[in-house]
Amino acid sequence: MTPAQVHQQQSDLFKTRKTFDVSYRVQALKKLKSVLEKNENEVYKALKQDLGKSEFEAFVTEFQVVMGELDTYIKKTRKWSQPKKVSAALLNFPSKARRYPEPYGNTLIISPWNYPFQLALAPLIGAVAAGNTVVLKPSEFSTATSDLLKRVCEESFESGHVNVVLGDGDIAQELTSLSWDYIFFTGSPGVGKKIYQAAAKHLTPVTLELGGKNPAVVHESANLEVCAKRIAWAKFLNTGQTCIAPDYLLIHHSVKAKFVELLKTAIVEFFGENPQESKDYPRIIRDAHFDALKEMIDDATILYGGDNDKPDLYIAPTLLDEPARESKVMKDEIFGPILPILSYKDKSDLERWITSYDKPLGAYVYAGDSGFTDWFIDRFSFGGGAVNDSVVQFLNEGLPFGGVGTSGIGSYHGKKTFETFSHYKSVVHRGTWLDISLKYPPYNKSISLVKKFFKWI
Repeated sequence: MTPAQVHQQQSDLFKTRKTFDVSYRVQALKKLKSVLEKNENEVYKALKQDLGKSEFEAFVTEFQVVMGELDTYIKKTRKWSQPKKVSAALLNFPSKARRYPEPYGNTLIISPWNYPFQLALAPLIGAVAAGNTVVLKPSEFSTATSDLLKRVCEESFESGHVNVVLGDGDIAQELTSLSWDYIFFTGSPGVGKKIYQAAAKHLTPVTLELGGKNPAVVHESANLEVCAKRIAWAKFLNTGQTCIAPDYLLIHHSVKAKFVELLKTAIVEFFGENPQESKDYPRIIRDAHFDALKEMIDDATILYGGDNDKPDLYIAPTLLDEPARESKVMKDEIFGPILPILSYKDKSDLERWITSYDKPLGAYVYAGDSGFTDWFIDRFSFGGGAVNDSVVQFLNEGLPFGGVGTSGIGSYHGKKTFETFSHYKSVVHRGTWLDISLKYPPYNKSISLVKKFFKWI
């Protein structure tokens, strides 16, 4: 079917109000869970083929995240779908107030290639639980996972309820030209702007999960040994192809030399002397991205790493020394295993660097000084972050995930995904046993009397 035909099929199904039945939604999620359990090994194979991920990394960062979301939603969708009580206003006495969650309708989810399984299915689960139909457009760059997603969804859902549309950017453009009730996009800020422009033509609400240059600040009071391991893990997870990974380090000048050596030690501990031979070190997604990353290395001072092999799409964990603000590596989000290391002397240095960029999706501060961490959190605007670690904020489903400014619009995760894909109707239920005439014309009441009434309530 063409994108337009899929869109029409979903519109027709939504009009039947089948997805308004909470039992229908829960059964669909249970079916998806069953199909995924049956295809667990196929998920690992697809992620290995697309990104070179180990089974352990694929399980922890992709498969288990999705299965955890499914367990939560299967358990709680009925509760979350109930009307929510709100305190009644005395002005409406006698009355009660409720917020009724209802599905937006026909939704479009466009997912990325870096976590192609998790970032496709996590929002889809919330959209289905909220009662929407879903068209999923996965990335054309992670082909094995995209093909698997299509097979899984076809086995799990009724056609018209959830459909997977494969294709390149032209297909995505064709999809976004249609009138949707909600669009959810995860990807780069540049593409996000195009999605936003297309949605604006139909006044379609959106969630945009984008990115940015995420700073990580290491204060002189930090536990350097522990923090070096945590930064190395977070940065080189999925070879740096993580939207919330630290993009660059700002290290107090007094501990820089020691910290660099600790980072090198951590890298060797994780991936060996030759990371290319490590089963735990993934690969770059495609040639074009490899070329862009290599250009960042070519004009920089390398402290460690820098080795690369294009046929293998391999770039070693790489540390760069004091790159200039105008250098290629410091212009935009890196999205790869390259970590610029910059020294700072005081807070003004941090402010100058961090505020020279748009608001990031993530920001991290490593310090034992609580006053410094409080200053950092208060001073800088960012989507989310952590103290003395990186990336881990995503693991807590109670913390909504999303950006601010150019790093994103809206948020999701856990219950927040259900809320994102739901419109809450606000309704007042008035009683009729008492009817105060103050609001009715003719308005010949005393203003002073009315003012006293408002003060009283």
